[in-house]
Amino acid sequence: MTSDNRIGPPSFGSERDMLRAFLDYHRATLAMKCEGLSDEELRQQSMPPSTLSLLGLVRHMAEVERAWFRRVFEDNDAPMVWSDKVDFQAAYDVSASTRDEAFVAWEAEVANSRRIEREAESLDQAGHQPRWGEEVSLRMVMVHVLLEYGRHNGHADFLREGVDGTVGA
Repeated sequence: MTSDNRIGPPSFGSERDMLRAFLDYHRATLAMKCEGLSDEELRQQSMPPSTLSLLGLVRHMAEVERAWFRRVFEDNDAPMVWSDKVDFQAAYDVSASTRDEAFVAWEAEVANSRRIEREAESLDQAGHQPRWGEEVSLRMVMVHVLLEYGRHNGHADFLREGVDGTVGA
């Protein structure tokens, strides 16, 4: 990694501003972990039997963004990005994937998620989570996606370390 240009979350602010800032910080963290790596390096997997790679994480997070924002608040039947059914594991198959393909999809889903969040009147806005068959709030979705990024950015630390020896966020 060459630089850390992430904007840290504020120490004070509204609940919505804090959630938005922490989400953006974690999105920037995933991008930073991939910075400066070739397609081959991004495809490098952790130790067997895991097929986890940085490129797979970017693809997976595109699926997460779509499943939790677009499918909940706009189109319950929107197809997943890399599978015909709701299969989050399909995103981990990066054998034919490139940085451009993965990042274009991920950035498009992030932009869509940001738009949906900005247009919502409040964190209490309800949407239908089709996998659960129940209503969820925007607040719950933002917290859930934030936790997904936190978990996967932890994996990204170890994957990046395996590529070039760097550690830490």
